[in-house]
Amino acid sequence: MAQLCVARQTRLFYGVLKGSVVSYTRCRAVFLCYIPLQITYMQNVTDAMLCVKTYERVDDPKMKFLRDRIHEAYMYQWVIDNMPVTWCYTVANSDQPFCTTRFPIGCYVTHSGKPHDACFLSAQLSERDATYVFNHVKIMIAYHKGDATTGEADRLLRAQVQVASCDTYPCTTATKGMKLPSKIDKAKKFQITYSYSVEFIELQGVRWASRWDYILNSLPHTNIQWFSLLNSIVITIFLSAMVAMVLLRSLHRDIMRYNQAESAEDIQEDFGWKLVHGDVFRPPTHIMLLSVSAGTGVQICIMTLISLVFACLGFLSPPNRGALMTTVLVLYVFLGMVSGYVSARLYKTMGGLRWKSNVLTTAFLFPGIVFVIFFFLNLVLWYNHSAAAIPFTTLLALLCLWFGISVPSTFFGAFFGFRRDPISQPVRTNQIPREIPEQTWMTHPFISSLMGGALPFGCIFIQLFFILNSIWSGQMYYMFGFIFLAFLILSVTCCETAILLCYFHLCSEDYRWWWRSFFSSGSTALYLFLFTIHYFYYKLSIQGMASCILYFGYTFIMVILFFLLTGSFGFLACLLFVRKIYSIVKID
Repeated sequence: MAQLCVARQTRLFYGVLKGSVVSYTRCRAVFLCYIPLQITYMQNVTDAMLCVKTYERVDDPKMKFLRDRIHEAYMYQWVIDNMPVTWCYTVANSDQPFCTTRFPIGCYVTHSGKPHDACFLSAQLSERDATYVFNHVKIMIAYHKGDATTGEADRLLRAQVQVASCDTYPCTTATKGMKLPSKIDKAKKFQITYSYSVEFIELQGVRWASRWDYILNSLPHTNIQWFSLLNSIVITIFLSAMVAMVLLRSLHRDIMRYNQAESAEDIQEDFGWKLVHGDVFRPPTHIMLLSVSAGTGVQICIMTLISLVFACLGFLSPPNRGALMTTVLVLYVFLGMVSGYVSARLYKTMGGLRWKSNVLTTAFLFPGIVFVIFFFLNLVLWYNHSAAAIPFTTLLALLCLWFGISVPSTFFGAFFGFRRDPISQPVRTNQIPREIPEQTWMTHPFISSLMGGALPFGCIFIQLFFILNSIWSGQMYYMFGFIFLAFLILSVTCCETAILLCYFHLCSEDYRWWWRSFFSSGSTALYLFLFTIHYFYYKLSIQGMASCILYFGYTFIMVILFFLLTGSFGFLACLLFVRKIYSIVKID
């Protein structure tokens, strides 16, 4: 509504309610604007005229632009006192209203008479092949009356909005909807009157700390998330039982047999993972890339863990808008020392000598890939004049964080990593590589990697669905406890799956476990990418090349980070597992 009433270079307007911002909106696809609503605390407003927008024949492109945005289901997002303005309506087969933090700018009815978006709310909005604009809003602000004797001030509890489309002013329930014409008459102007009402409602019995509950309780997915969590716990218990069976039965039996062998001939007649003891710690190919990937994955893991802990403690709750992204960025740049240390230590352990290249690759490879993709997507937003585009000064600030904090901290961590001695291996590596027997099709790297990523993804895909809804569908995600438990389950399943596959490969006398352990758990990112494609085609209605580029661009960034995270889980777990089993068995 604001972008239809005010000029493009509007001044920032703030209405004040007890010192807080009363109402503003961000017109995400057009430009940043503020609503010129005159809202004064405890003063009700009835049918106040906001503006009258006049369209002439030359304004047909503007009318087409508005009509296309309605058909593309564009929404308003308003905030009052750091509280989202909600639009609540009753859905089919439910007595409880559903509340969302966005409300539509209009609705339309198809040629066949099927209403879309909010046209089902009123019988006046039912004409075939018609597009209606919501030109009247009623804002209902509920507050809690303070106690003057104790010095308690009044507090806002909730803000809700009702939308209406009226072709006359003032707007009443009996008036017809404001239908947008396909063509403006040359001899007649077309006018849209925008108006609003404000009502303050005293609401007792609701604590200010519980003011979000009416939004959160209307979301219907709480039971589904509990079911998803229980399902993930069952899968984790099943995997843990399998790993315990391998470690306590098969592995223990192998160690006892190998340690009780009386001669080398007895061992040579046997088969299994001990026969590759002279090659199991042979450095793999591309040790630079492997060490950098593992170090960056550990950095992402610690960043995610700390962020989720702060979110569960309430420091990153929904009222603290932007706090989550700020925390993630700050943690990432300061945790560069972790990636530098881990990458340097692993690279030195695997026999790497080009330590300068390792430090530079750790500091610039994956952060550079993410920044290049992000900058390209920002160019797309700039080209389309979107307010979601990051300003140039903000990009400079991100570069300062990268080069001023992240890169030096990476160098700092790598300095201590290279000063430490290499990780000592429990067995010596033979000079001549052992010949690997012919493997079955199930031990093929691609097949085993696909099997390794299926179970971890099955534990978290429901949580991923709600996270994608919060990103692309405007739904609110607040259950940080669920996602914290899902993160722990994901880490456990990735480690256990990678250990099982690593053990099976070693038993088949295939000692090439380094990269396989990374890909066996990192392949969970492949399932994530396939799931986002399914979500794009069956859950979203995105139109336009720019929107598709943005969706898959940001998705690609998520997949890269998720691959590094899950891959580092499996790699480090297998490294500890292999070192442990070969340190227990006696090697002559």
